Amino acid sequence: MSETAFPISDRNRLKRAHERGSYDHATVFAILDSQMLCHVAYVIDGQPYCTPTLFWREGQTLYWHGSSASRMLRHLRVGTPTCLTVAQLDGLVLARSGFNHSANYRSAMCFGTARLVEDMALKEHALLAVVDRFYPNRSAALRAMTAQEIKATSVIAMPIEQASAKVRAKNVGDDEVDGQHPVWAGVLPVSTIVGAEQPSPALLAGLERPTNLDAYAPGRRLDEVLIEMQAAYEDAH
Repeated sequence: MSETAFPISDRNRLKRAHERGSYDHATVFAILDSQMLCHVAYVIDGQPYCTPTLFWREGQTLYWHGSSASRMLRHLRVGTPTCLTVAQLDGLVLARSGFNHSANYRSAMCFGTARLVEDMALKEHALLAVVDRFYPNRSAALRAMTAQEIKATSVIAMPIEQASAKVRAKNVGDDEVDGQHPVWAGVLPVSTIVGAEQPSPALLAGLERPTNLDAYAPGRRLDEVLIEMQAAYEDAH
């Protein structure tokens, strides 16, 4: 694997709009790091499935976790070809023709062989990382996981073998002749925004939201916060 880009083959090569594509680590990782929800695609007995789940990245390996009874996790434990994707909708593009309507977006598609994390030390590290990656140093303040909780949870790791990113970030792509058509055209920006906190009704008296969550300030874009949290996690580890 290249130090700066993923290898390209028919599996990850963009078939259309090549100018929107990229295979370099920096672009792919930036898109992955701006998200916390992914979709994992796999096949069981000829039937395709695609499961949404939370994930995180450490280096060139992606991790996700779930119940040990999960159909997906039980299937992936033995080493299964898997495709993990993320996407961020950034804008609605309204053109002067239906054909040219589009969307601004960032997406990444990652291929690899997913396997169960069986090493207990690595598994326990991962179960802390799924918290600390998004909320810096939070796991140290939490109740320790019980042996039963660890047993009931499976962790999957997938080294990224190949990947591609695809980004559209521009205004309307109308045909030149359509510029004279009398209808509004343009981009409606879209983003996910952090809202006001909603404290637990069972919160102990006097407990305030910790300062290590200050990045999650109301009104901030979530993708920007998540990129900051990834950088903070990498700095701490």
